[in-house]
Amino acid sequence: MTELPDKVKIISETREYDGFFKIDKAVIQYEKFNGEMSPEITRLNFNRGDSVGVLLYNKDNDSIILVKQFRYPAYVNNGPGWLLELVAGMIDKGKDAISIARSELMEEAGYEADELKYLCQFYVSPGGSSEKVYLYIADCHRKVSQGGGKESENEDIQVLEIPLTKAMEMIKNGEICDAKTIIAIQWLWIELKRH
Repeated sequence: MTELPDKVKIISETREYDGFFKIDKAVIQYEKFNGEMSPEITRLNFNRGDSVGVLLYNKDNDSIILVKQFRYPAYVNNGPGWLLELVAGMIDKGKDAISIARSELMEEAGYEADELKYLCQFYVSPGGSSEKVYLYIADCHRKVSQGGGKESENEDIQVLEIPLTKAMEMIKNGEICDAKTIIAIQWLWIELKRH
């Protein structure tokens, strides 16, 4: 944890939930913009670790590869349940984003990538979660297996190839509603328009 001793004081920190995800409660003070310290305030952090996402792009026919799978949290928030997303996965402790990206490409979509180009990193919801997502893009010319996810993780993943122009329309009409996927597709769209 990065702590600037003069700017942030963590008075106490307790783990409120310690399952697959973690929830920490902290009492903190931080330096306000006027230079004074804030009063003591309580904040929660939903800690699910960091993750990685990869957009597979087919230059030959200007299409992308997305995966579709059921997402319970989206379903209970009046969403479709089955979301179109980038290939993605959690970064296991002690592993790096690139190695996880490569294994998720194979596991979920059945592709190997010669090169993963770094796009950006961002916090998913910094008001309540410490999760950071690392985004990459890769050419999708080496399909080596069917993909579809791991049965041992109860994954049931459909692999879809979608023209980039259609993907942009799907963002506009809400069919693609996952933030990391929208960020990566829009990045690619802007990059291609610049060249």
